[in-house]
Formats: sequence, C-alpha cells, structure tokens
Amino acid sequence: MAKITASNSVIFGVSIDSPPANAAFAKQIGVTFPLLSDMNRTVLKQYGIVKAYPMANDRYEFARRTTFVVGKDGVIKHIDFDTTAIDPTSAVTICTDLHEKHGK
Repeated sequence: MAKITASNSVIFGVSIDSPPANAAFAKQIGVTFPLLSDMNRTVLKQYGIVKAYPMANDRYEFARRTTFVVGKDGVIKHIDFDTTAIDPTSAVTICTDLHEKHGK
C-alpha cells in the first residue's frame, strides 16, 4: 500500500459478492482498501472478466482475479490475470513507472 500511495495511485477491488461478504473478506485478509460490490456483474462484464459455466439447469458465473492499472487518462495501461493478479508486484512497478514518467 505504501508503494501504491507513493506512486500517487489509488487501489480498490471489485467483486460479485455482497457488501457484507466483501467486508468480511477484507477483514479476514487484512486489506484496508475498498472492496466494491458488482453483484449484477455490470462493470465486470464490461471489462470482460466474467466467466460462465453451464450447470444442470442453470449456469455459474464468477469473475477472474484481475488487476488493472488505469492511467489518469482513463486508459488501461496494464492487466494481470489469475495467479499473477494475486501478486501486486507488476502493478506496483507500472504505477511507479507511470508516476515517474508523468510527474505528480
């Protein structure tokens, strides 16, 4: 978090889970950044990270673990998926590089 803050960046999570579930998860793993709920999957579908699998008479949807680095211009600068998204190293590096190239 200190490195993200130092790079003049903001971090937050988006999940298909409910606000209470996100709050419990954040407490469990000790994160201090906001975890937002997108239970209708609107934003997650727009970013193309919802996966659906057919099940019996229904389907199961989940969001892939994904890290996006979005520049101040609103353009996605970097994406990490799945296990790579769990480790924030590359996202921190990109945030730091963007901060150094474009100033404070």
